[in-house]
Amino acid sequence: MADIKRQAGLAGGEAEHAAWLAEMERASRAKQETFMNGIAARLRHPRTTSKPVQPVRGAPDFWRAFDWTPEERVERFEANWRSVGGHTTRAKDLAEAGRFIAERAQELSARIIVRQDQAELAKLDLEASVPEAEVSVWNADDDVAWKARAAEADIGVVIADQALAYTGTVVVRSAANKGRSVSLLPTVLFILIPVERLGTRLGEALIPMDEGGREALPAGVHFITGPSRSSDIENDLTIGVHGPGVVYAVIVG
Repeated sequence: MADIKRQAGLAGGEAEHAAWLAEMERASRAKQETFMNGIAARLRHPRTTSKPVQPVRGAPDFWRAFDWTPEERVERFEANWRSVGGHTTRAKDLAEAGRFIAERAQELSARIIVRQDQAELAKLDLEASVPEAEVSVWNADDDVAWKARAAEADIGVVIADQALAYTGTVVVRSAANKGRSVSLLPTVLFILIPVERLGTRLGEALIPMDEGGREALPAGVHFITGPSRSSDIENDLTIGVHGPGVVYAVIVG
């Protein structure tokens, strides 16, 4: 008899709790309705209770077809890159690009240079042209703390996977031989941009990533538009807080 009374008491308590939750839900929704009706009244138009119709989703067709000529892309990219404080130059081939980087490294008295492990960057031959600096190749030695090496580097050298002229943006994907730290941590960054990888619109880089799906994405995709800049603290513009403060875009070809 005692068990029956205890179970009846529990059932009664659960029913009472459910009724209390239902009452709280009703009161909350009523309060929400009053709040939203008040906003609609102040705006002097009826409440909108259904999703608005989107006449267009994504970029319109005219923008998808928009494209500049190769020389227009170079001209616009350089102008946009310089407008945010970056430096640009154009080299006819990798050898000329290597000489340009070596000259800047000597001017800066660079002690440590770190570069991605890419075949194109090996052709720059920085080891021979900047003998006074220690040139490290990302992940070439398991005993090296590579993030620390990138952090102490004066110069980082990477090659762009893609670049977009309309926004003056460079896309750099990470991989085992393309550490993100190479483009983030050194004081000065050189980005080589093969001219055939220079497109017009940002969508040219985003659409293939979307179509490839999550499984095809690398661990990191960096969109670099000039040197690092921040105004987080009292709106004071500061260069080089979150990344290199000096960036060179070297267009090759």
